[in-house]
Amino acid sequence: MPPDPKRVGSPAGLAEPLSLRHLAESVVLIIDDQQANVELLRKVLSRAGMVQLHGVTDARQVLTTFQQVMPDLVLLDLHMPHLDGFAILEALSGVIPADEYLPVVVLTADTTKQARDRALAAGTMDFVTKPFDQTEVLLRTRNLLEARAMHLGLRRHNAELAAELRWRSERDELRDEESRRRVERIQSVLAGTGLTMVFQPIVDLASGEVFGVEALARFQGEPGEPSRPPDVWFAEAQEAGLGSDLELAAVSAAMRSLNDLPEDVVLSVNVSAAAVCDRRMAGILEGVPGHRIVLEITEHVRVADYERLHRALDRLRVNGFRVAVDDAGAGFAGLQHILRLRPDIIKLDLSLTQGIDVDPIRRALGLSLVGFARDIGAALIAEGIETAAELDVLRGLGVRWGQGYYLARPGPIGQIAALVSQPVHRSSTHEVGHKHG
Repeated sequence: MPPDPKRVGSPAGLAEPLSLRHLAESVVLIIDDQQANVELLRKVLSRAGMVQLHGVTDARQVLTTFQQVMPDLVLLDLHMPHLDGFAILEALSGVIPADEYLPVVVLTADTTKQARDRALAAGTMDFVTKPFDQTEVLLRTRNLLEARAMHLGLRRHNAELAAELRWRSERDELRDEESRRRVERIQSVLAGTGLTMVFQPIVDLASGEVFGVEALARFQGEPGEPSRPPDVWFAEAQEAGLGSDLELAAVSAAMRSLNDLPEDVVLSVNVSAAAVCDRRMAGILEGVPGHRIVLEITEHVRVADYERLHRALDRLRVNGFRVAVDDAGAGFAGLQHILRLRPDIIKLDLSLTQGIDVDPIRRALGLSLVGFARDIGAALIAEGIETAAELDVLRGLGVRWGQGYYLARPGPIGQIAALVSQPVHRSSTHEVGHKHG
């Protein structure tokens, strides 16, 4: 899980004044052999809101108490029996991490320069002169606790930042690894393994005769890998910069099956604008009878250059190739797209076909598309027909051609070639052939 972005990225707020809550949470250790001094300092500090105040009068107990309470500030008497303040400072330096900021304030009546220099060299941060001035004690204590709080806040910030950087690095490594595997999968298909084509009949809804078949790519991943739908394969190829390569491989595979179909059956292939404009497309279609091929222009990726696409399609149309707009009513395949391409065929998307028998809005839209296609001289094919009721409504609206599981499921070329020689009859009362399972 990534770090909280609200807490990572800027140390803002680390220099805010110490609040009463922070004062109450701060732990102060008072070390003085005089119990009266310990009690006085407790009284002074408690008035300022500090509650976690611990006193030690026996210098020999300092290390044990220190490790028990883990203070944020130490008030240390310099001259005590058994161990003086200098010895305690040296002992504390052995248990305080080098990167830790733990302020130590020396309590002393010795104001000589020698005593101060020695205490500073031993690691003390400040001095409070005996007898204590209460205001001075509070100011110095608060200042040092604020510095301590800033240190802890900055350390937390740096730790969170380091955690975020580690997370980002691990995420990027995973993405890079997945990208590498994705490219390998696509390259394996391009090398000739893992790609097969199936074909779905496109049927005259009135006569049941097969007008054409649509070539659909199917992919087989590495053993043990979860199966991926074709659109995921093409999307991954697009992300890997191999989108046109994979599309052209599918088109090439489909063309190899053309001779297995009767000469009066057209073959429809799905291609993006980028694949149509790819120079390799001309080589794949060279020698192919154009009147038998329909290029379904998919627009799951927005067309970036219609002028270039027009030029490529014009060269193909001269040779008899027809153009279809796929997924009309879904994605980017809007009327503007249709108007720009001037297609020979419009394919009604399954999102409009499915449920058209029970949805008056879908029926109204279907009827309008029938009229629109007729007015521009385009054929209309309904995709995704899955029930007898949908088929009957589409017939009633005047849709002439259709495809879908209710009419015939996609299959290998041998199976489909045998099927297309016989009319496919479907109605709400008479069903033959494959059913949608």
